Amino acid sequence: GTRMRSAEVARADSGIGKTSARKWRNRAAETLSSLQAWEAHQPCTDCGERDLPVEPDAQNCNQRRADLCEKCCKRRTERKESVLEFVNTEASYGEDLRIIKEEFYLPMQAAGLLSQEQLLGVFSNIQELIDLNENFLEILQEEIDRAFDQSDDDLMTVCIGEIFLEFVNMLPAFQTYCLQQSSSVNMLNTLEKEKELLRIFLNVSQNDNTALRRMNLRSFLMAPLQRVTKYPLLLSRIIKATTEYHPDHGSLREAKSRIESHLEHINMKTKQEGNTWTLRSFRQDSKKKREVINIEMRETALKTVGWLREETRFVMEGPLQLAQPPDGQWVKKGSKTLKFQNMQVLLLVNMKRVSESSLESAEPGPVKDAVLVLIRDKNNGKFHLLREPLRLSNCVVSTDPDCDDTFELIEIRREAFVFRDSDRAQTHHWFRQIRRYSRELGSWKKRRNALPNIMISTPHTRP
Repeated sequence: GTRMRSAEVARADSGIGKTSARKWRNRAAETLSSLQAWEAHQPCTDCGERDLPVEPDAQNCNQRRADLCEKCCKRRTERKESVLEFVNTEASYGEDLRIIKEEFYLPMQAAGLLSQEQLLGVFSNIQELIDLNENFLEILQEEIDRAFDQSDDDLMTVCIGEIFLEFVNMLPAFQTYCLQQSSSVNMLNTLEKEKELLRIFLNVSQNDNTALRRMNLRSFLMAPLQRVTKYPLLLSRIIKATTEYHPDHGSLREAKSRIESHLEHINMKTKQEGNTWTLRSFRQDSKKKREVINIEMRETALKTVGWLREETRFVMEGPLQLAQPPDGQWVKKGSKTLKFQNMQVLLLVNMKRVSESSLESAEPGPVKDAVLVLIRDKNNGKFHLLREPLRLSNCVVSTDPDCDDTFELIEIRREAFVFRDSDRAQTHHWFRQIRRYSRELGSWKKRRNALPNIMISTPHTRP
């Protein structure tokens, strides 16, 4: 008791009067009640933030998701869609494999259209791919069913990355198939010319067999190539919608890395064996699928410039039309007088890495170099470089007011190129990006105050 009293005296002596003490007690009570309210307002179970909507939007987030913020709610929906897309497309691919076996291989074998050796030559290790697909699909489907049985309607317990890594032995089987693709197609072409009965069977199948959707055997034989090049994109979509705290996040990244390395390896082996064919991603026309990463094209570009992968950023890539004015000068009459050819163009930038996460940030660090890689657009899947890459430090980029659907790139002391995209806005976007790096790197900018339309007449040595 005496101790208490002396403490009170001490408090009074220290200048805190009764009024102040009351205020402090009120403040403490307020703080406590607000802390209790804060605790009661549970954080989002996915991201830990506490900005939950007071009333969850009934359309997007039902009662089951009342413990999620709106952003995580949307992300879960995207993740579920990506997971289902992965499984459903695996099932469609399996259906195409089944058609190859049931509608082509077995009837051709039964009718004696081809010998066992010829069948092996055309169909390669298709049976191995069928077995792997069936096992992979079975596990995937079991995981989906289990999740739904456990009322995990968002499929958060489904770990695609983990399952993929368990089935990593699929990749050598794909490699065997891909490396034999060129000789398989050649053999099929030869046999079709030689064997009239085979020709008739393939024609009748395509036109009258409804299971084939009017597609020919060659189209179906491409299914494994299309599937293996689709995996990185499908995994990317799941990664994008999976929070980094999710147990599958690391496995998803590892799975994507493994498949990409494998695709590069297949390309390397293809080139070593001297095949004219190389593996690449198959671009779809629909906007949704246009983002398919063209691994082979990027690999070609990387090998050509010889940069480290982790220091390289692919700023832009895609089809452009290119013309080379015969006299090396800008054509005033506009693009009508120029002959354009289709080209795949990649804008690569070499960055000095500042930190581990610098590649994801908007400004990863100083730009060391930037190049345009021009690749001929070939139909048979083989890429050829038009020429050596254009170093932007050595180029002047400009537009002409009289023809604003194109822009010009002049390689100092050498060639001139005129570019355009089928979409004018996209042409301007390419122009701005290329000009930005040519100005940033160009040694000529100091002399000419970055005036882009002046050709330099003085002898220019490369930096």
